Amino acid sequence: MNELAVANNLELALKRRDAELATMVEIGKTLTSTLQLDEILEVIMEQVSSLLQPKAWSLLLVDEESGDLVFEIAVSPTDVNLKGTRLERGAGIAGWVAEHGEPLLIPDVNKDSRFCDVIDRAASFTTRSVICIPVKSRERTLGVVELVNSLVEESFNEADLKILTTIADFAAIAIENAKIHDEVRLLAVTDELTGLWNARRFNELLEYEFERSKRYGGELSLIFIDLDHFKSVNDTHGHLVGSRLLSEVGRLLGRSIRKVDSAARFGGDEFVLMFPNTSKEWGRVLAERLCRILRETEFRGDNGALLNVTGSFGVAAYPDDADSSRELLGMADKAMYQVKETSRNAVGLAVGKPCK
Repeated sequence: MNELAVANNLELALKRRDAELATMVEIGKTLTSTLQLDEILEVIMEQVSSLLQPKAWSLLLVDEESGDLVFEIAVSPTDVNLKGTRLERGAGIAGWVAEHGEPLLIPDVNKDSRFCDVIDRAASFTTRSVICIPVKSRERTLGVVELVNSLVEESFNEADLKILTTIADFAAIAIENAKIHDEVRLLAVTDELTGLWNARRFNELLEYEFERSKRYGGELSLIFIDLDHFKSVNDTHGHLVGSRLLSEVGRLLGRSIRKVDSAARFGGDEFVLMFPNTSKEWGRVLAERLCRILRETEFRGDNGALLNVTGSFGVAAYPDDADSSRELLGMADKAMYQVKETSRNAVGLAVGKPCK
């Protein structure tokens, strides 16, 4: 190799090193400037694209429940939107990398039995070479970064593999930080025992939904619930059983409502549910259904003894019963206490708006 060729190679190597350093600096800046996961991942993948220049690239995250890979970011020359598309656990090169936690550099996918052309056929695309890196944190694979068809070389190389592995570590840090941030934020607004909203968060949601209903002419129903004779459970079976019972009741209520509805543990053995775009009559129907579900569900003590759990339910709705969110909550609470002082294990309705 003559001196000119050596000089050219050295210049290219220096340019590559400068580009890698610039990439790391930009990613580092982003990591310290925001906790918005989608924003961080977009920057990371844009930097990868600029540095390694693939024809197509994607970031897939592992679904913790199923183990499937889900496209979080996908960029290709075609117009097909792959975001949200799933790959079955272990499927294709990306699936293999996620399962084994090891990177793959494949110059020719046609010579590798792990390659699956399902996405190629869906996107009218032809994959020739692939570099795929696991995004790992504490030996747990969170996802994979996959680059397809280098635009500057015949295929990707070991240098690409090395820098992409380092960048994947940054992506793992971003994902873990975002998860921790979300968990801390969630702890601040949820009840630890039941997983439902706490009273403070529920009041915020109620205020928002009430104002929305007033502005757009909608209806809003509340159901206030107090468990009947709960003190006797604590006295007879102990507070640990009582706490477990509250947890089971809370999770039962959470499973029994729609995603647009809200449920909260309001304190002690009291719960409150909110149903947007729901009339008072439908609120009564829902309360009667929940009253029956609670009555018919089998709860047991540590010794296997059957615990008969029922509740007193109070229903109030806007615009029938209140002109403010505070009044609405108070009317549902009052309706519940009227049941508690008479029959229990039943549903009571608020009676009109309170006097001014």
